[in-house]
Amino acid sequence: MNRLALVGVLALGSAYGAAVSPSCDRSCLKTALDLYLDAVVEHNPAAAPLSVGFRQTENAVVRRTGTGLWQSAKALGKLQRRYFDPESGQAGYFGTLEESSGPAIVTVRLKVEDHKITEAEWVLSRKGDPGIGGQAGLQANAAFNDPDYLIAHAPGEHVVPKGERVSRADLIAIANSYFDGLSAHDGTIIIAHPGCVRVENGVLTTQRPVQGGSPTDCTGSGAMANIFAVTARRYPIVDEEAGVVLGLVLFERKPGVAMRRNLLSEWFFIEQGKIRSIYASMFYPDQDALLPNWPPFDGNWPVAPAPK
Repeated sequence: MNRLALVGVLALGSAYGAAVSPSCDRSCLKTALDLYLDAVVEHNPAAAPLSVGFRQTENAVVRRTGTGLWQSAKALGKLQRRYFDPESGQAGYFGTLEESSGPAIVTVRLKVEDHKITEAEWVLSRKGDPGIGGQAGLQANAAFNDPDYLIAHAPGEHVVPKGERVSRADLIAIANSYFDGLSAHDGTIIIAHPGCVRVENGVLTTQRPVQGGSPTDCTGSGAMANIFAVTARRYPIVDEEAGVVLGLVLFERKPGVAMRRNLLSEWFFIEQGKIRSIYASMFYPDQDALLPNWPPFDGNWPVAPAPK
């Protein structure tokens, strides 16, 4: 282990504190996340406090430690946002990651238990990734990907004053209202500010005029047309201090429809009890891929065969 890595591990041990205080506060989670990200770009798993049973997925595919991003990552990108949830013991990173093939737009979720990192879940978008397929004009051959726009229109950073913070339960309910609205094809269900923005893989997918109507916001019907149901909903990170919720979900298509499902990480930025903006990194997996490949595994249903 090099000297810098050793110093980092020692610093993490200090941040965690004595064994009689096993909880990991914001500072502790930040140290764990930074050590992990540094270890990934240095291609050195030993530089991070990984548990014996550490599990990592990349777009729902399990990767053996030392493979996948441990080999391809070169550096953290120009956009870096970090969020922390001491109650769940989880930390998240949203931004860009430099690889040999160019910048990827990424979300990673870490879980810390007993002072060790037990889980890392990545959702990545790379240039040239497969699109939704099955319908012309809907990015059928390649998914959205624009890291330059994302960097130029990055999510803001601020601390919500204590007297203005929304409860954890309400933050989750507000984020969940978005997925309820998509599943019901009813934007009035979504608890959001007028003009709310959605950016997917660095591409603005709101504020666009629709036929016969005005420009849409994140409650508009355009995003709902190809969604049958939003399943496998999880909210592992609720950062009450930042007013941010991470939702990890699966967009299902109607049985028999020849379109790829969509694995998403959605970051909800909530102000005064309503969604202000949504930033997503997402991926269209193969039809036979098992998703989300994390408990409760309720997205791993058989996929209906495409029509012949």
